[in-house]
Formats: sequence, structure tokens, C-alpha cells
Amino acid sequence: MTTTLPAAPAKNPGTTGRRPVNPRAGTGRARHSRRTKALVLGGLVFFTIYSLAPIWWLIVSATKSQRDLYTSNGLWFADMHLMDNLRQLFTYQDGIFLKWMWNTVFYGVVGTTGMTLLCVACGYGLAMYDFKGRGFLMGCIIGSFLVPHALLTIPSFLLFTDLQMIDTPWAIIVPSFFNAFSVYLAKVYAEGAIPPELLEAARIDGAGEYRIFFTIGARLMSTGAATVFLLGFVGSWNSFFGPLVFLRSPEKWTVMVGLYSWLKVKVDASADLTGMVVVGSMISLVPMVVLMLSMQRYWRSGVTLGSLK
Repeated sequence: MTTTLPAAPAKNPGTTGRRPVNPRAGTGRARHSRRTKALVLGGLVFFTIYSLAPIWWLIVSATKSQRDLYTSNGLWFADMHLMDNLRQLFTYQDGIFLKWMWNTVFYGVVGTTGMTLLCVACGYGLAMYDFKGRGFLMGCIIGSFLVPHALLTIPSFLLFTDLQMIDTPWAIIVPSFFNAFSVYLAKVYAEGAIPPELLEAARIDGAGEYRIFFTIGARLMSTGAATVFLLGFVGSWNSFFGPLVFLRSPEKWTVMVGLYSWLKVKVDASADLTGMVVVGSMISLVPMVVLMLSMQRYWRSGVTLGSLK
């Protein structure tokens, strides 16, 4: 006896067994992507203008005379007096501005170089060596971030007075040797840049700890050391409160304290040195630009080093 199976129901030609595709979904995603891209580009343009507007105003104002500085449009040029302003800046008070620039460079280079060596060595030691109390020491370093720098001014002033360091370059250089954040930054970088196996191989070959640090550790940490140096130098260059408190002689001031003293002349006397302050501020940006451009190769080499491992 032949059994006839019931025929399967015919499928709807428009049904494929999958969820129906909404033809508007692709258009919605494309519209959402365009909106996101527009917001990102708009934010980047806004922050670019916000960052470059003060520099543009500084460049424009440095080319104006004292009268045009107050009467003309602040964001556009007037009569060109840049060379006259530079001549007046470099000859005022027997060229004391150049002395302030030299003091700032000297304090920054010496202090930041010492700080970089100490902080890189400390970060390397905290990252590569396991010793008793390392966690407590690292906690003290991180906890020191919470102490405002201004609270240390009076104790530092009393200490430097006893050591006869007030109104000397050492009152600015010595405190810049110690930076807790740079130690933490060097430690974190050393943990990611230096493989412990490489140090063990160097010890097996008979290398001492100092040789391992200077020939292996310091070279692998060159990008981190460049970052520490740059951040330290920028902080030293822009330092104002420390030089204002610890330095008395105008010949030993930094450029920030010197320009501030010229602004006070407008308040205390009839002379107006605002034009020279503007030109001096523009000149003080030049070392920062040179430093940024000269240290780019260290970051570039650090990025390409990771691609070769």
C-alpha cells in the first residue's frame, strides 16, 4: 500500500527565512556616521582656534606700536613696528632681558638634566628590582602628588636661608632635581619598555648593575627620558612662584619674573612697558618651539622601536 505524504506548503517568494532587511538601516548608519564625523571635526576646529588664538594675538600685538596696541583691532595688524620693538626690548636697562633669558635657560637645562637622571634611575630601580618596602615607597611617591607645592614654600625658604642659598641659582636648581610625578612616569615606562629577561641575560654574561643600567636600561628608556626632560623643562621655564620668592637681585631673575616686574611699572609709575612685555612674551616662546622640534626624533624612534620587536 502506497502512502502519500502531504505536500509541503509553498514558500512565499518574498520570504527567505531571515529577518527582513530594512532598506533605511544603511541610510541611518551613514547619516549617523556623517553626524559623528561633523561633530569630531567641529570639536577639533574649535580647540585649534582656542589654542592658536592667543598666539595669533601675541604675534599681531608684537608688531604694533604702543599707541596702536590700544587703539587698533587686536586680531589684525596695523603699522609694522616689530624691529623697533625688538631693538627697544634688547637695549632696555642695558639688555637685561637677554640676561633673564640666559638665566632661565641655565636654570632649566641644569635643573632638568639632573632631574631626568635622578628620576629615570629611580623609576628604573622601582620597576626592575624587588626589595622590601617598595610598595610603601611607591605609595609615598604617589601620595606626594596630593601635597600642593605652595605649602612647601615657607619650609623651603627657611631651609635655604639656613643653607645660605637664598638669592643664588641653587635655590632654583636644587628643588627642580626632585619630581615625584617624573619618577612615577619613568617607573611605568620602564615596566613596559625593558624586558626582565634581557637584564638576566646581561647578568649571566657578567655585566654589573651600573653597566646594565647605562648600556641597556637607559637606552631603552630614551623616549621616556625625553618626555620627562620635556615636561620638566617646560615646567621650569614657566616657573614663577619659586623665582619670585627665592631670588632678590634683578640680574638673577627668570624671564617670567622679569616680565612681571615690567607690568608692575605701569601700576607703580607713569611709564607703560606693556608693548615690551608683549614682545618679550613672544620671544620667550622661541626656546619652547625649538625644544619641541628638536626632540621629535626621540618619540619617533620610540614608536618605530616597538614595531621592530
